[in-house]
Amino acid sequence: MAKVPDDKKATEFLANERTFLAWVRTSIAIISLGFVVSKFGLWLRELAPQLSGQTPVHGSGMSEPVGAAMIGFGGLLAILAAWRFHVVNRQIEAGSVRVDRGLVVLITIAIAALAAVMMAYVGITGAKP
Repeated sequence: MAKVPDDKKATEFLANERTFLAWVRTSIAIISLGFVVSKFGLWLRELAPQLSGQTPVHGSGMSEPVGAAMIGFGGLLAILAAWRFHVVNRQIEAGSVRVDRGLVVLITIAIAALAAVMMAYVGITGAKP
């Protein structure tokens, strides 16, 4: 736990806001990437016959659920960002700030799980001719 002197509170509030905005940018990036992933299978099925002149490509159907999971995770990050922002603001006002290691572990595990799902998705869709 760190004590926050009264003359440094403005600096701490601004740092907290910058951190919140970084979380928001990250969540928007994950949501955007999730949208792209969810539409990627459809795009491939539409583009393949035009390029090769052969029969349509049948994807694994994984792009939509993986993309939806990413969109959901991005939305969850935005909610967690707002929650953490308010918690830290209250701590700054009280004059003592504490690190939330549980939240760090939770987000790390969620990102690792998302990475594993994405690797499986790439492995499944990349293995098909």
